[in-house]
Amino acid sequence: MNRSSSSRRLRAVYAACAAASLLYGSAAASAAPAKGEMTVERVVMLMRHGVRPSTKFPATPVGTTKDEWPTWNTPAGDLTDHGADGIRRLADYDRILFASAGLLPASGCAVPGTISAWASGSSRAIKTGKAFLGALQPGCNVELVHPADEDAEDQFHPTGAEVAIDGDKALAASQAQFPKGGLPAVIASRRADFAALQRIVGVPVPTASTLTATAGDKPDMKGGLSFGSTAGQTLLLEYLEGMPMSQVGWGRASKADIRAILRFHPVKFQYETRPAYVAQRLAAPIITRMIDALSGTGGKVTLLFGHDTNIAALGGFYDMHWTMADYPRDDIAPGGAIGFELLRDKAGHRFVRAFQQAQTMDQLRALTPLTLTAKPSRSYLEIPGCGSAKTACIMETFEKITRERLAHPAP
Repeated sequence: MNRSSSSRRLRAVYAACAAASLLYGSAAASAAPAKGEMTVERVVMLMRHGVRPSTKFPATPVGTTKDEWPTWNTPAGDLTDHGADGIRRLADYDRILFASAGLLPASGCAVPGTISAWASGSSRAIKTGKAFLGALQPGCNVELVHPADEDAEDQFHPTGAEVAIDGDKALAASQAQFPKGGLPAVIASRRADFAALQRIVGVPVPTASTLTATAGDKPDMKGGLSFGSTAGQTLLLEYLEGMPMSQVGWGRASKADIRAILRFHPVKFQYETRPAYVAQRLAAPIITRMIDALSGTGGKVTLLFGHDTNIAALGGFYDMHWTMADYPRDDIAPGGAIGFELLRDKAGHRFVRAFQQAQTMDQLRALTPLTLTAKPSRSYLEIPGCGSAKTACIMETFEKITRERLAHPAP
């Protein structure tokens, strides 16, 4: 079945289920109306780009692996054709989801201005945005706003005076999150993951790691934990791209191995990006756009296409945590997203719910069409101080928390 006929079939299925509120349930807050009495007014979503090769070739320095890393037909760091197809699968699903909520028409093009979309200046983010929008609104030519290139970036990768990060304060904020025993204890907690990594790369993996201050920027993790993050991501991307298992990790990595080694990735983000002092500054430009969109600036659907660092910073800004599909806690899947829904009850009161969405590893590897019986992972999240995963946050409270942190980030 081609993608067009699959989408028509999905529209019919979703339309039949929309009345039963199977897709967008009620907010269920203690003071909120009963199920089925909430209307979704807006959705704002920040998505990581789709599958890419490593950002440089080779992925890790020569000598850090027994064998050479497999070759790719796609330039380093760019979106692959497989990755673009995976993004289209998500957009097919979201198109029906948004239509069932009344945010988009069930067929044809939305009224201009209904969708607002921005992307990072990197090629992979721009191509991700175009692939998603092309499937979300086929033939409608929805505008995707983005910088001319990465050098012109000011939202997805703000630097210098734009973020006003004191490198020493950022390092202190990160170190304050260390467990008893400091960084050596963090390393020791990943002992089994290091063993799996060493077995796969085929050479000894030094575990020694450092976290150092960087002037005007977030702290920099180097050593074994950083190598584990890079190698784990590279193995994951080989798997998601659909490479034969004889090539994934040189035939020495199972899916279970990949899931174990992926735990290095959120550890790196935990200490580099998620501390409140860092996150509330790095995420500020994107958070400002998101809260403005929820408050009424822009269309009913606001989409931002960026990077895992952006989503990690967003998580740190609100101290939110998630589990995307079959990924480790707080990890960020290619094509994975964190978003917010603005809901209204019959009395006109507004609420906010946060959610995560991502394909499972095997859904993306196989490019599985997403249906009601083969859904992507999608769940609601706790917004600390504002609402649990089962309750909605009052919009005024959410906006107050957000605006206060933007105006007065963690000292």
